[in-house]
Amino acid sequence: MLETLITSKTRLRILVKFFINAANKGYLRGLAEEMHESTNAIRKELNNLEEAGYLKKEAVQNRISYKANTKHPLYKTLKNIIFQHIGLDSIVEMILDRMGDVKKVIVIGDYANGIDSGTIEVIVIGDELNTEYIENLSGKIENEIKRKVQFFITQKYDGKGLLIYDSESSSNVKTE
Repeated sequence: MLETLITSKTRLRILVKFFINAANKGYLRGLAEEMHESTNAIRKELNNLEEAGYLKKEAVQNRISYKANTKHPLYKTLKNIIFQHIGLDSIVEMILDRMGDVKKVIVIGDYANGIDSGTIEVIVIGDELNTEYIENLSGKIENEIKRKVQFFITQKYDGKGLLIYDSESSSNVKTE
């Protein structure tokens, strides 16, 4: 759906990279390799997004590093749009629809790093979760968001990832 609004696939991948997780950073050559694009195409998009104020750049040693400008007035809106584009909001919604015991939902792997690889790895943390329901939910979500979803169910997780739901938070999908 977002592809009809943002016709540049390179720009869309850059927006996903930086707006899915504010901690994500990147530099020209690294992004070009990651996205299998020419450095010139990446440079043009980075410059356009930086001029518009969506990205901030900073010199780190001999490299220019880019990251999302969290102070931009449209930052939260863009982040929510990217979450909807990827389907993270649908994942949280469907999990919580029938499971009240969920404490946290964390995305790990490629999507936590801003890479739209097609497989979303999700850790669901809670006590006495219905594993059968979550396994059946996988196919339903995949049909809706057009991406493969792998669920990992646990009672505790201390690793890294992108927190998209926390029962102690007031909102379902984290936007900051």
